[in-house]
Amino acid sequence: MTNAEIALLSLIAEQPRHGYEIETVIEQRGMREWTEIGFSSIYYLLKKLERAGLVTGQPGGQSGKGPARVVYSITHKGSQTLYTSLLESLSIPHPCYSPFQLGLSCLPMVHTDEAVRALRQHRATLIERREHILSGREKQKPLPYHVDAMFDHSLSVINAQLEWLDKFIRQMEANHDEN
Repeated sequence: MTNAEIALLSLIAEQPRHGYEIETVIEQRGMREWTEIGFSSIYYLLKKLERAGLVTGQPGGQSGKGPARVVYSITHKGSQTLYTSLLESLSIPHPCYSPFQLGLSCLPMVHTDEAVRALRQHRATLIERREHILSGREKQKPLPYHVDAMFDHSLSVINAQLEWLDKFIRQMEANHDEN
C-alpha cells in the first residue's frame, strides 16, 4: 500500500468519515508534512480502497445543495491490511528517492558559486520548514506521545540535514577557494 492509502485508511479506522472531513483532518494534523496526499486524490484513493474491499461507502446525509456525502467505514479486511501495513512501515526502512540526491550526483555539472547559492536556498527552506513544524507542534499541544514523536522525528531529520549542509557548504567553499 502507498503512504497515502495507509494514511486514509488509518483516518477511517479512527471513525467513519466522508472525503471532506478527511481533508479537514489532514489539514488540522499537518499530515502533508509527512505523506503525499493531495486534496484532489482523496476521492480517487477512497474509491480505490473501496474497490479493494478495504472500506465501504454509504450515503451519509445532505451537505448543502449537493448530493449526499458518502461516509466511508473500514472493513475487517481493511483493518487487517492496515495493521500489517503499519507494522511493515515501522519495521522496514524504505529508500528515499530524493531529487536532492540526484542534484548531488550531478554537482560537477553546476558552477560552484551557483551550487553554493542553491544549497544556501535549500538551507533557508529547511529553516522555514522547521519553523512551520515547530509552530504546528505548539498549536496542537498537548499532544499524544506518538504524535509528539512524529514532530520530533521530522525536526531531528531537518536538524541533521542542516548540520550536513553547513559542513558541505564550508567544504565546497574551501575547495573553491583553493582552485
